[in-house]
Amino acid sequence: MIEHLLHKRKATILKKWFDLVLDTYPADSKRLFKQEKNQFGNPVGSTIFQELGNLFEEIINEIDKETISPFVERLIKIRAVQDFSPSGALGFIFDLKQIVVKEFKDELKNQQVFREYVGFCTRVDELAMLAFDTYMKCREKIYEIRVNEVKNMTSRVLERSTWTYKISDEDPFLEAEKGIN
Repeated sequence: MIEHLLHKRKATILKKWFDLVLDTYPADSKRLFKQEKNQFGNPVGSTIFQELGNLFEEIINEIDKETISPFVERLIKIRAVQDFSPSGALGFIFDLKQIVVKEFKDELKNQQVFREYVGFCTRVDELAMLAFDTYMKCREKIYEIRVNEVKNMTSRVLERSTWTYKISDEDPFLEAEKGIN
């Protein structure tokens, strides 16, 4: 029954969910993500909207980790590289529960619909756990890349310093050493 209601109001729910995700961005970014519909002119906004729709479909039905994982990964990769805390990056997932409660406040008075809503909430929680795992893998990868960049930069600096400092007969340190002997 709730699956039918969710499908029936899918467009409204997705628009509200998308708007809540966009509310986590600065005003200029939010405006761009919302106005530009072209996926090439607005790859972030387009991907967010598309993947929210994919996630919503999976949550309505039953979550199949193999099916939902690529959707989660594409969406969470965007959030992981931005300056969000973990809760800020993933909090939008839980917003879906509140949107559905507000959208179906009258229907949720029916015990059958409410029981199905509880199952829906469980699927949202499963999605959140999967998203958290994905977020952590993305963040680990980012830190790994940063560490490797620092290692490479340090290595290059050390290599250059050995190239610029070559011992010659006119080296003052070498002259001082000769004088000691």
